[in-house]
Amino acid sequence: MNLASDKLVTLGVVLGAWGVKGWVRIRSFTEPRENIIGFADWIVRRGAEQRSTRIETGKTHGRAVVVKLEGIDDRAAAEQLAGWEILVTRTAMAPCEPGEYYWADLEGKRVLTTHGDELGRVAHLLETGSNDVMVVAGERERLIPFIKDTVVRTVDLAEGVIVVDWDPAF
Repeated sequence: MNLASDKLVTLGVVLGAWGVKGWVRIRSFTEPRENIIGFADWIVRRGAEQRSTRIETGKTHGRAVVVKLEGIDDRAAAEQLAGWEILVTRTAMAPCEPGEYYWADLEGKRVLTTHGDELGRVAHLLETGSNDVMVVAGERERLIPFIKDTVVRTVDLAEGVIVVDWDPAF
């Protein structure tokens, strides 16, 4: 795995120890949340420190996801991972179907109106329940609903541009 050449995507965070045999409880950002278990090779990071690790096994437990990582064999070791981000390389993720996008692929893209006005770049996305929302950082921050064909007219990942039907004054 070449960390320098492959974008890292945050899939979750370690919440803390679960049990006494080295399992950890995690908050998964994947949909559905148990999909995080499908990525065997993780990178865990806190601040500037990061390291590779591998899942031995994982499962859902009620509303939580719990995993056993290689080399983490007791509660004390598991507790040390609390607060660490869980990342994978973008190339470890399955390709999208046409017209579907990972949020990580949209972040950093330029956002233009249908009239060519530049609104800024996608800083991140939010899940609101009704639809996802792009947080666009430019001369000011805008919240633009990610509604295909109505608001989001085109997404060109190769060019790094998202065209939206949006009033720049709003």
